[in-house]
Amino acid sequence: MTRVLGIETSCDETAAAVVDDGRTIRSSVVSSQVDLHARYGGVVPELASRAHVELIGGVIASALETAGTGLGDLDAIAAVHGPGLAGALIVGVSAAKALALVTGLPYVGVHHHEAHLYAALLEDPSVRPPLVTLVVSGGHTMLVTITAKGEYHLVGRTVDDAAGEAFDKVEIG
Repeated sequence: MTRVLGIETSCDETAAAVVDDGRTIRSSVVSSQVDLHARYGGVVPELASRAHVELIGGVIASALETAGTGLGDLDAIAAVHGPGLAGALIVGVSAAKALALVTGLPYVGVHHHEAHLYAALLEDPSVRPPLVTLVVSGGHTMLVTITAKGEYHLVGRTVDDAAGEAFDKVEIG
């Protein structure tokens, strides 16, 4: 069994999870910054970065506690290394690399878009390539074909505003 602590700080949510064998989610802790950015009508990168600095330690501790595991039980530390907001990414990558250094565990950098492509497999492990995926996140909208593990082809993407960004600015009544 391989147990990994994953850290995500690419935009405005500080998140950490403990996952076994790439499929079994033992914990998933997400601290949202929606209220922080609401009055600005979108994410303010500098505010997001500062919030990550304040939240990252507690989110990681909570993910480990919820999973009933400690740093000594992990096999690797992973973090999203891009694309995303530069300042926000620095917080997550720095935390992950610091933990990896202190524990002697390997650090694994995760590509943000690739993580989106594989997220469906956590929900339904029977999904197998070839397939077409629609990635809709705060900053990206892409249609991608997956022909095999690690083999992707970008079919199309938005040029300016992403669908997720537009949704982030929708007021739900």
